[in-house]
Amino acid sequence: MEDQDQDQDQKTNLDNEPTSVSSHDHKLYQQIDTFVSILHDRPDSSSPPEIVEPVQNFADLFDAMLAAFESGSKRCTVFKADEPLCFLASVDRTAKLIKSLCRFDSDQNYAVAINRLSGIQQRAMSIMEDEFKSILDEYQTSYDRDQKGKTDETKTIHLSSSSSNVEDSSELELPDQDQAETQLEKDEFLGYSDEMVSDLNKLVKGLIRGGHETECSELYFLVRRNAMEQNLKAIEFEKFSIDEMQKMQWDLIEKEICSWIIIFKRFCNSLLPSEMRLADAVFWGHTAISNRLFSNLTRNILLCFLNFAEAVMMTKRSAEKLFKFLDIYETLRDNIPTVEKLIISREWLPQLKSSAVLIRYMLGESIFMIFIELENSIKSDTAKTPVPGGAVHPLTRYTMNYLNYACEYSDTLEQIFRDHQEIGADFDDLKSQDHQHNYESNEAGSGSESGSGSPFQAQLTKIMDQLDANLEAKSRLYKDPALSLIFMMNNGRYILQKTKGTGEMRTLLGDPWVRKRSSDLQNYHTCYKRETWTNVLQCLSHEGLSANGKVKKPVLKERFKSFNAMFDEIHKTQTAWVVSDEQLQSELRVSISAIVIPAYRSFMGRFSQVFTPGRQTEKYIKYQPEDVETCIEELFDGNAAQQGKKR
Repeated sequence: MEDQDQDQDQKTNLDNEPTSVSSHDHKLYQQIDTFVSILHDRPDSSSPPEIVEPVQNFADLFDAMLAAFESGSKRCTVFKADEPLCFLASVDRTAKLIKSLCRFDSDQNYAVAINRLSGIQQRAMSIMEDEFKSILDEYQTSYDRDQKGKTDETKTIHLSSSSSNVEDSSELELPDQDQAETQLEKDEFLGYSDEMVSDLNKLVKGLIRGGHETECSELYFLVRRNAMEQNLKAIEFEKFSIDEMQKMQWDLIEKEICSWIIIFKRFCNSLLPSEMRLADAVFWGHTAISNRLFSNLTRNILLCFLNFAEAVMMTKRSAEKLFKFLDIYETLRDNIPTVEKLIISREWLPQLKSSAVLIRYMLGESIFMIFIELENSIKSDTAKTPVPGGAVHPLTRYTMNYLNYACEYSDTLEQIFRDHQEIGADFDDLKSQDHQHNYESNEAGSGSESGSGSPFQAQLTKIMDQLDANLEAKSRLYKDPALSLIFMMNNGRYILQKTKGTGEMRTLLGDPWVRKRSSDLQNYHTCYKRETWTNVLQCLSHEGLSANGKVKKPVLKERFKSFNAMFDEIHKTQTAWVVSDEQLQSELRVSISAIVIPAYRSFMGRFSQVFTPGRQTEKYIKYQPEDVETCIEELFDGNAAQQGKKR
């Protein structure tokens, strides 16, 4: 197939030979072609014909042209057709002559001619290689010039902007994906003009016909690899080894991950397609070579990206790394297929797939284990110090905020947990029942529990159940049962509000779970009122205060004294308790007022007149109904108790 391409290239080049070559030189070309045809038709067994004089003349003229180029007295212009001989056409004639003469290389005269023409051809190839590299390197020159222009423009914009933006200018600024793709669509060949690409293609064909395919390919590969690396370096892509990553602080690694994601997306969706177009255009007519070069270029750079992902994954696993692990996982999942479509190499594509799949699997395994460790950390949190005032426990805040954020990745987490479940099931099939350990048993249990097809939902439910159990245990640290109930209400309300506020989390846990939580919260509320206010309301009961139509004054005095003492104690204690959720705080106060204020008003209206106005009334009737209402409004503020307004 390659020989057919070369023959076609030769035919095309001869058909399109420049018309500006002098008639003398054109006649010389014709004489060379005629002699080549004679040699081609000559049987191998016959004696070779005498080498014609035009061969010597052609060699002398081409030798002189090369000498001028080599001495520097003449700038290499291999594409100009107004030279004494057309350079590229002469290279073609030389290659054809050598090939034809080699049929009779046993002849002394032919051997001398072959030796001389081979030397001339090698010198021509060297000049063409220099020209090839010079044009390829011109990309870097134009790139640097473009970058300098952009930098100057950016500086002008920054200088003219307000001083409030100075701090932001130090941040890494990369154009968004759409903008980058638009720029590359306008710059189809990565900084090379159409004329430059056309010249490169002509040189490629000449070098390949001259037997320098390897040198040509190596030159292209080295220049484009350096250019791609400079592209990445210009947008601040850094290479880190696993050892270097292990020594870095996580906050620095996070910044590098953010840059890596942006750069990797641009690399896959913009730079690679442009690189492929360039290779196809430069090596047009030699598809196998362009495919091989593009695949090798892609392989080298892509391995740098994958090595970065692997180095991050190899750092010590911790809960704080979950979200960046997920970002890397999604980036690989969404962009590697784009690269796979571009790479045709059967040799390299399987390696790419296996490397990417392995890193994604290991990332997925780390993500899965982070959730297992989160569940275990909740279970092992056995702190014996209760939170002051029955407020929301830090464990509740951390867990709910963590899960809230995690559920934004719900689709990805479902995929990760499902993959883990499938791999775990395959592994369990290979293991004998006698050798299964507890972890595998838990996995099997998780599989059966997630029969609904949502293994991540099952894990999320397990974490929430573990949090419930932990909070129940922590509520028992409070000596006051009412404060335990306030603690459960605070935490239950926080959990419910966080769940309702996240569509993904509510969807995963389901409406029945939410209704159950609401019911539990109402139950705590009811139990709190019964625990705190039942005895207070018994003081305001009318029963036992009258006998034979007369009020038992000593009993009434005792009732008022008991009410005052209980209410004082509740007010003093529960103003220091904390209910930070305004709605819950209001609901509690309203519900307390609804049972206490009417009862107190009724009690006051019925029995306040029994006492003699003056000191006796002030001694036993400490609160007016308005005072009781004011005191109730001061409950759960988390402040030191303040005496309610006296009558």
